[in-house]
Amino acid sequence: MNITLRIGILTVSDRSARGERPDTSGPALAGVIASQGWEVVCQAILPDELTALRQTLVAWAARGDLDIILTTGGTGFSPRDVTPEATAAVVERMAPGLAEAMRAASLQVTPHAMLSRAVCGIRGKTIIVNLPGSPKAAVENFRVVLPVLAHAVELLREAPEAESHH
Repeated sequence: MNITLRIGILTVSDRSARGERPDTSGPALAGVIASQGWEVVCQAILPDELTALRQTLVAWAARGDLDIILTTGGTGFSPRDVTPEATAAVVERMAPGLAEAMRAASLQVTPHAMLSRAVCGIRGKTIIVNLPGSPKAAVENFRVVLPVLAHAVELLREAPEAESHH
């Protein structure tokens, strides 16, 4: 399965969007993506705002050049954390196994994993994965789902060889 995945990284942070704090999670994820030989097609930083998030996710999924959109941030219990709501509003099909696997793995590291409200799903042929906001947790969670992403993308592309990998 040697396909090059095309990925967009959306950092969701009021402070980073205002320029008060540098985005460290986006670059950390970009480094892991590059190490896989995959391509970061676009990156952006948005504040924790439901409408802007929804619009960006819809626009990015419609581009046609993204297999996966990774969001980082906005998945917790804070009143401003609306990434899961934005994602749930735009996906056509949920992919709960990805979120469950990330929470299960994170629970081995910290009980705070139970407070993650991250969701994952599919819009068109694009997979949207919510990741935590901290660079360490974002990378740890991304590494949990990383082994299945190429196969997932192949299935969405309806590649003839995809079914043989089950």
